[in-house]
Amino acid sequence: MSERQGRVWVGIDAGKGHHWAAVVDGTGATLWSKKIDNDETAILAALGEILDLADQVHWAVDICGTASALLLALLAAHGQQAVYVPGRTVNRMSGAYRGEAKTDARDAYVIAETARHRGDFATINVPAQLAADLALLTAHRADMVADRVRMINRLRDVLTGIFPALERAFDYSSHKGALVLLTGYQTPAALRRRGRARLTAWLANRAVRGADDVAATALAAARAQMTALPGEDVAAQIVAELAAQILALDDRLKRIDRQIRETFRAHPQAEIIESLPGMGPILGAEFVVAAGDLSAYANAGHLASAAGLVPVPRDSGRRTGNLHRPKRYSRRLRRVFYMSAQTSMMREGPNRDFYLKKRGEGLKHVQAVIALARRRASVLWALLRDNRLFVSAPPSPQSA
Repeated sequence: MSERQGRVWVGIDAGKGHHWAAVVDGTGATLWSKKIDNDETAILAALGEILDLADQVHWAVDICGTASALLLALLAAHGQQAVYVPGRTVNRMSGAYRGEAKTDARDAYVIAETARHRGDFATINVPAQLAADLALLTAHRADMVADRVRMINRLRDVLTGIFPALERAFDYSSHKGALVLLTGYQTPAALRRRGRARLTAWLANRAVRGADDVAATALAAARAQMTALPGEDVAAQIVAELAAQILALDDRLKRIDRQIRETFRAHPQAEIIESLPGMGPILGAEFVVAAGDLSAYANAGHLASAAGLVPVPRDSGRRTGNLHRPKRYSRRLRRVFYMSAQTSMMREGPNRDFYLKKRGEGLKHVQAVIALARRRASVLWALLRDNRLFVSAPPSPQSA
């Protein structure tokens, strides 16, 4: 259109290879709709064309992850701010428009129309360098932990097929000495040939704590099985390789934990976050990434609601007080508060007292932990607002 508009809404269906942008005016008519390559030159060209259409442009995106990182950075560099329209909302809003086709152009139009009708979507802020570093580090650590769990399960499955007694003897997810043992010995016959004295010395030379106890437990399992099972040699090689990979992965996890700790403690409010019992540097870093800019939360209730710690009513007619768990919330933020609450209640103090109080009121374990997490969300929000450290004793009242 040649006539310049006063206000338009832009919906962007983001993707890894390309995006599709649709522009609508105040009546819902499509003014502009094109495919945009996920490339700086193409995005800047489309940005210039869209900004020429109206005096005021409202942007909406359905992805705020790595696929839209370049797009959001370029929007921020040109003074434009986008809101996040969740995919669930886009999916449900699609049914309100004519047709059943599923195309990128239609999705972009639905995103633009949804943003035009609703003004309560969360604004997407491009993270600062520290937050971006922590986001990458914590995401990488989560992938490594998932890989470790997968390898532990695979190791235990293969070991059960040739030496079930040894598989039951140790907790391989937390016993480093047992993993060291498997790098050298995986079958009952090999353990019996080695003997307790030489096996203890072999383990001690590899800095295994309680080498004699590990050797005794392994030999007891070896004496309980005298039969060699089919595929034992190949399975033993697989077990040894998996054990070595898990040990190497543990060393990598220690290094990345150290890097996360050093990066997180450069945050101006890291000391305040860590002062809350149960919030170490790893959970603190995840909180910084998941919560984002705390100025977006008007009060402690908004933070707790974003973490899914506030029940939502589902009343109808005479049915009132029907509270349920919310469906739209940050799973990562909820996990931070839940895990920190579980850790904090293990020690004597106000957190454990509150948990026991809720248990005494008849709540189940999970319900009591969620209630504690909700309370801790309010405390942490107040600490960050007042910029002060947590203390077990309540602060003394001050005159107005």
